[in-house]
Parts: sequence; structure tokens; C-alpha cells
Amino acid sequence: MAGATLRHTAWILRGNPLTAVAAAGVVLLVLLAIFGPSIVPYDPIASNVSQALLPPSMSHWAGTDQLGRDSFSRVIVATRLDLVIAVSAVGISFVLGAVIGAFCGYAGGRLDRSVGRFVDVMMAFPLFVLAMAMVAALGNRVENIVIATAIINLPFYIRFARAEVNVRRNVGWVEAARASGESHVSVVLRFLLPNVLPAMAVQMSLNLGWAILNAAGLSFIGLGVKPPTPEWGILVAEGARFISTGKWWLVAFPGLALMLAVLCFNLLGDGMRDILDPRMRT
Repeated sequence: MAGATLRHTAWILRGNPLTAVAAAGVVLLVLLAIFGPSIVPYDPIASNVSQALLPPSMSHWAGTDQLGRDSFSRVIVATRLDLVIAVSAVGISFVLGAVIGAFCGYAGGRLDRSVGRFVDVMMAFPLFVLAMAMVAALGNRVENIVIATAIINLPFYIRFARAEVNVRRNVGWVEAARASGESHVSVVLRFLLPNVLPAMAVQMSLNLGWAILNAAGLSFIGLGVKPPTPEWGILVAEGARFISTGKWWLVAFPGLALMLAVLCFNLLGDGMRDILDPRMRT
């Protein structure tokens, strides 16, 4: 079974070079998040004012910032924090949203309608503004950014799981499970959820890119991670003050890293849809 899945995945990647590139990009991001802080050439926090605002060179591949810190080292080290925030937030919302949505879709009735209206209200509200309000109220610590990002991602998974389970709750194999003595909780967790999780994994990949943008956006407006911690949104915000003086590298390199990370996760989501689609196996 595992061998067939690997062969199918390899076949999809060979037929879709963009997905293969996106997968390689995601693997590179993970490796940088794990090993980046130990391989960067300079301390990302240490200041050296005599080296301030130097353009890209062989000594400083991405130049230096206004305090003389190496921009390349700061961009690489920031990968870990941004990925940790995105993966933690999306993982929490994925698990909670899948379980809540599955039980609501299975139960139907008043519970399903109430949760459905609540989700509609949340999705009608500007989600980034909601994240801003929560972080401003809770404080701009990493754990609060994760909580806020998880909450604004939660409606996507509740709605998806609710709709998918609602369609499947009366099919033959679910009826057979109930007739064999399985409890309602067991039917949802053992039979229905495993059938909708692969499709939700596609949404998870797309939300990872959006979560990275959300964390960077909060940092850009001053509600995210506090300086001098390296984070892509902070690096863009700090560099934006120097664009008018021609110090383009302060924005270009963290902005490029942010763009490529989001693009890789979005393209990977499209490829995962093909990999997980049973019709593509025929």
C-alpha cells in the first residue's frame, strides 16, 4: 500500500514540475528552520554600527541593516519562527475544526444549524482585523499570535468537515457500522473523519501559506513578534523606512523569502489535491 502511494506520488510529481519544485521548496524551508540558526555566518542579533546599511557583497550576501546586523542571517533564522507559528496555528485549527465540524455534520439538527450560523458570522468578519483585535487584547507574544491565527483559520475546517460528513452520514458503510454496534462517537472518529481528512489536507497546505502571511502582517503593523527577534514581517517593516534612500535590500530579501514560502505552500496544495484524488489513481 505504501509502495503504491509512493509510486503514485512520484508519477504526479513527474507530470507536474511546479508541484515538484514546490515540494522541494517546502523541504528546503523545513531544513532551514531546523538547521538555519546553526549554519548562518553571523549572529542575527549582534549589532555592529560601523557596518550599518552595507549593500549586498561577498561578506554580507543580503547586505546589512541599520544596526549593522547581517540581513542574510536574519532572514534565514526568521524561517524557524514563521514556520513554527504557521504549523502550530494551522495544526490546532485543523484538529479542532475537523472534530467540531464532523460531529456537527453527523448530528445535524439544531446543533448543526447553530454552528453553521456561527461560522458564517466569523467568515463574514474581516479575519485579519479579528486577529489584530485578539493579539492587541491578549498581548503580542508568540503564543497569542498562534492562538489568534488558529481561531481565524478554524471556520474553514469546521465548514469543510461539516459539509463532507453531512453528505456521508447516511451512506451504506456508515449504516453498517451503526448496525454492528458502533457508538456514534466511534462512527465519527473511526469511519467518517478518516474519509474526509485527505481532502482537508489540501486546505491545510493552503492555510499554511496564509498563516505565514498573517503572522508577518501582524509583525509588520507592530502587533506581532517584538524586535529584535528575526521575523520576516519585522524585517520588511524595518526595511520599509529606508526604501526612499535606495536601501532596497532591506525589503527585497525578506519580502522574497515571504513570497516564495507562501507560493510553495499554495502550489503544494494544488499538487496534494491530485495526489489524494482517488480518480487520479485509475
